Amino acid sequence: MRIVIPGGSGQIGQVLARALAAEAHDVVILSRGGRPPAGRAVAWDGRTLGAWAQEIDGADAVINLAGRTVNCRYTEANLREMMDSRVDSTRVVGAAIAAARRPPPVWLQMSTATIYAHRLDAANDEATGIIGGHEPGVPAYWARSVGIALAWERAQSDAVVPHTRKVALRSAMMMSPDREGIFDVLLGLVRRRLGGAVGGGAQYVSWIHDHDFVAAVKLLLARADVSGPVNLTAPGPLPYRAFMRALRDAAGVRLGLPATKWMLELGAWAMRTDTELVLKSRRVVPGRLRELGFAFRFPEWPGAARDLYTRWRAAR
Repeated sequence: MRIVIPGGSGQIGQVLARALAAEAHDVVILSRGGRPPAGRAVAWDGRTLGAWAQEIDGADAVINLAGRTVNCRYTEANLREMMDSRVDSTRVVGAAIAAARRPPPVWLQMSTATIYAHRLDAANDEATGIIGGHEPGVPAYWARSVGIALAWERAQSDAVVPHTRKVALRSAMMMSPDREGIFDVLLGLVRRRLGGAVGGGAQYVSWIHDHDFVAAVKLLLARADVSGPVNLTAPGPLPYRAFMRALRDAAGVRLGLPATKWMLELGAWAMRTDTELVLKSRRVVPGRLRELGFAFRFPEWPGAARDLYTRWRAAR
C-alpha cells in the first residue's frame, strides 16, 4: 500500500511510519522540512496545493497528522496558530483528495480526545460523550481547545470527497518511549521526584500505548464499514494521582512530590506549556473500537507503564 502521512515527521507520525514501513508499505511523509527516520519525505507547506498532491493521487490511504503542537503557552498567537495549522492543512488535504483522478479509499484525520467535556462523574464515548466548551467551574479559555478540535473535525467533514471514507481519530495521549515524547516528559518528572498529584489529582488521564495506537490505525484502514469519529484511547482511564503512582512504580521511584495549582502554574510558565494539559479531566473510553472487537494489548496503565519504561531504558 502507498500511505501518505501529512505532518508525519512528529512523534506520532514516526511511530506509525516505522510500523508501516516495517511491513513493506510505501510510506510518504509530507513535511515542512527535515528527513524523517522512516518513510519517503516530500515537501509541502500545509496550506496550498502543490506538487505534493501527486502523492495523494492513486494512494491507498491518507493519514493526516498535521498541526502545531499543543505543548505550549496558550497565548492568543499560539492558539491562533494551533487553529490555523489544523484547519488549513485539513482543508488542503481534502482539496487534494477532491482533485485526484484516483482518490484514496480512506482518509484518517487526526483529532483529539480534548473535544470532550472536563468531567469526573462518567466516561465519554462516541455515542454518549459530552462535547466540552460549556462546563461550569473551569477556566473559560479551556473552551478554545474544544473550539479548535471542533473546527478541525468540521474541516474534514465539510470536504466533498464522495469516493473516500473519512474517519476522525479522537486520540488520547499516545505513549511511546521516544525521546521528548509525552512519556519521556512525564518520566522525567518522576525521576526528578516531581511525579506526585497536581491540583488534587482527581482529574482523569486518558492514554493509549503506541502498539495499540498502531494496531487501531491498521484496523481502521482495513474496515471499509467504519467512518466518523473514533476514540483512540485505552479502556482504562484513571485519576492523575493513580496514573503517576503507577509510573513511579514502573520506574522504581518511591517519592513523588505533589503540586498545588499555583505551583503548577509556575512550573508551566517555566516550561512554556499550559496547565490545561494536566488539570483538565479527560475521561474517554473507546466505544467504537470495543464494538469492532479490537483487542487491546495494553488495556490498563500499570502494565503499559512497565513495558514503556523497559523499552525507554533499553533505548538509552
